[in-house]
Amino acid sequence: MPKPKHQPIQRQPAYYLLTLGCPKNLVDSEGMAMLLQRDGYRATVDPARADVLIVNTCGFLDAAKEESIVTLQELAAGKQRHQRLVAAGCLAQRNGDEIVRRVPGVDALLGTRRWMEIVPLATQLRAGRRGERYALLGDPEAGDDGVVLRPGTPSGSAYLKISDGCNAPCAFCSIPTFKGKLRSRPAAAILDEATRLVQGGARELVIVAQDSTDYGRERGEPDSLPQLLTALCRRTPDLRWLRLMYAYPGHVSDRLIEVMASEPQILHYLDMPLQHGHPDTLRRMRRPSSSAWVYKTVDKLRAAMPDLALRSTFIVGFPGETEAEFQGLLDFIQAVQFDKLGVFKFSAEPGTPAFDLPDQVADEVKEERWHRVMAAQQSISLERNQAQVGRRLEVLVEGSGQIDGQEMGGWTLPSGQPVTLARSYRDAPEVDGLVLVPGQTLPVGQMATVTISGALAYDLVGELTPEMQTTGLDFQPAVELSLI
Repeated sequence: MPKPKHQPIQRQPAYYLLTLGCPKNLVDSEGMAMLLQRDGYRATVDPARADVLIVNTCGFLDAAKEESIVTLQELAAGKQRHQRLVAAGCLAQRNGDEIVRRVPGVDALLGTRRWMEIVPLATQLRAGRRGERYALLGDPEAGDDGVVLRPGTPSGSAYLKISDGCNAPCAFCSIPTFKGKLRSRPAAAILDEATRLVQGGARELVIVAQDSTDYGRERGEPDSLPQLLTALCRRTPDLRWLRLMYAYPGHVSDRLIEVMASEPQILHYLDMPLQHGHPDTLRRMRRPSSSAWVYKTVDKLRAAMPDLALRSTFIVGFPGETEAEFQGLLDFIQAVQFDKLGVFKFSAEPGTPAFDLPDQVADEVKEERWHRVMAAQQSISLERNQAQVGRRLEVLVEGSGQIDGQEMGGWTLPSGQPVTLARSYRDAPEVDGLVLVPGQTLPVGQMATVTISGALAYDLVGELTPEMQTTGLDFQPAVELSLI
């Protein structure tokens, strides 16, 4: 009688996925991860244990481009015979030829709007011969607008991308060259995705796009963002926070302000990148140049939401920026009193109108101006934070750590004392400050109420309210972080 043949055990394939760049990239990476897992792949944090190595690259600025290239080079150098390396995302779309030239070990390029083809690409790579290279780039206008499958959110916060691409003509920005023109996702797909994220544990959804306030415009539906936000609130009644990022100047309508002020789930927080405060600089940037509009809109926002946290970003050292123009920016920042501020030094990006502009500003001047803006904003931020002392704020816990004992803005916290790291409505993930709760180690993803007892330049110090202190719960740290 013939002996039965033993079938070889099929090892579950693994993938390693690293995301570089902005939250929009993170959303795409989460979609790729879910598609791979549905096809039987398992995730690994160890590149040596992966069959497919994926880097979702950033191609926005020179520094980000170089980080993407170096990361790919490092993975290629350690790649084993059976492994395949995929360069995905923005840099692959924008500079695929450069990636292939500088990283010969790359096996495939996957464009910005073709990430949803990661599974057939991975299958083809694993079945193909070593050394074969594939490119799925195509037209960046093409792609799937359906529901993006996303993992659960143990952190309690998740990004929700409502559109891709951009129609703005900004002279300094390369994004339209690799993201294409604006394409809004169908509202039904966004609502379905939001529902699944909330069911998966999200207490906060952060609306992101290249320009959130341009949502629906290419479909002949300008100012449709307020309608979408209202629908999100109705569809996800268990959602605690809905945060709006990347509002374009001139597109913050009265209707949007009304919805933000009236819907309890929508945070009184707005990120509105303005880029500069001097009209001449703004005209060269091809940005809206009316400061009168900005003042009027900010007045409307603060009248409707007196507790509004307003964030903006600016660029220093744009070609032709004189000392007088820079002083105009400083005066503008002092006049508006932004709660949060990000500042970038101009980077000349190939393919953008600003790349060849005359009167390029020297690097040392950019650096000096950057420090002057940050110094001015530090004083403003401290004053705005000091106004929060005594308020009770709801916070979302991000982790825990230890204070190093140094004095911070007049506060000295004992060395080695545990501290919970959280965010209030005033703090967007990754870009803003924290609320420090000394002596506590609350679980990641939990929401709590604190009384603000101290203010630092960028962070707040809070104490648990009596209700939280008497619940009898024994909280244990979930994530260990270092606060230096």
